[in-house]
Amino acid sequence: MSGPSSEPSALAGAPAPRARAWAQQVLSWLPGSALTAVIALAATFVSTLHGGPQLLYALFFGVAFHYLSQDGKTKPGIEFCSRTLLRFGVGLLGARITATQIVGLGWSTALIVVAGVVTTIGAGLLLARWLGMTRAQGVLSGGSVAICGASAALAISAVLPRDKEGERFTLMVVVTVTVMSTVAMVLYPSVARVLNLPPELAGLFIGGTIHDVAQVVGAGYMLGPATGDIATIVKLFRVAMLALVVVVVSTAFKRAREASHAEGGGKARQPLVPWFLWVFVAMVLLNSLGALGTQVQGALNDVSRGCLVVAIAALGMKTSFRQLASAGWRPFVLILAETLWLAALVLACAWWRR
Repeated sequence: MSGPSSEPSALAGAPAPRARAWAQQVLSWLPGSALTAVIALAATFVSTLHGGPQLLYALFFGVAFHYLSQDGKTKPGIEFCSRTLLRFGVGLLGARITATQIVGLGWSTALIVVAGVVTTIGAGLLLARWLGMTRAQGVLSGGSVAICGASAALAISAVLPRDKEGERFTLMVVVTVTVMSTVAMVLYPSVARVLNLPPELAGLFIGGTIHDVAQVVGAGYMLGPATGDIATIVKLFRVAMLALVVVVVSTAFKRAREASHAEGGGKARQPLVPWFLWVFVAMVLLNSLGALGTQVQGALNDVSRGCLVVAIAALGMKTSFRQLASAGWRPFVLILAETLWLAALVLACAWWRR
């Protein structure tokens, strides 16, 4: 009679197949992720040392390493950073916002901001059609101008149908909207001074029109602490609208997105509300309840910004200067027109409230 087998069982002696597959997946991400992180750090160093838009540096530095985007070792990590890490960074943007800030704006200011967001996206749809561009391109460009520049472009692109043309257009939007936001940061405070706008209206104009959060803060505090505070709160209200806009866009493009995922070998059925939006809402709720201390909030903001910089570097690596140039003049005209529309609308409303 034979005794118990001395050989360990396959289940006890080997890691679970799922855990092993996960470990292999993580290892496959490391080379590309490390590369994009180094590029992001270089962009941050140059931005800190010489000034200028950090995201734009990350994009251009990434484009310089385009030849590595198809390398077998680095491609999985680049894909991970340009998609999963991007979505996580967008979700953490909610840590900047509280319900108290939004309520404190007042109904008239809130209505002006909502009107600016809605009409700018609508203008983007109309102009895109007139320029012979797609509906998705109109929504993406309009949303980026109306809400929070590059961050909004990345969030909205995550729920649009996935294709190479879409990624190229997203990068064009990031480049153009960042340049527009930088120009606005310089020009808009002068416009407010020339029109002699009081701090509350100057803050509405600055916060309701400039694309990027950091540039809103810079432009607002050029005009004084009161204007800077109001501009920042108005801008954060625009950022808070990102969640609603992403849900609406996700609903409108659900079938096209599922079809593109199915063609690419992914899951045909996609969730209506993406997971990163739940992270965004959770961050807003926790911050509103005071569960996030000042240090935690600051750390989450830094992590969010870092994720977005790395994601932009990864997106840059997936394209080339030739591909960017092939987009032509139409994206620039589209975003310029949307920027001018938003500025004119908010400025007219501010002037009317004097």
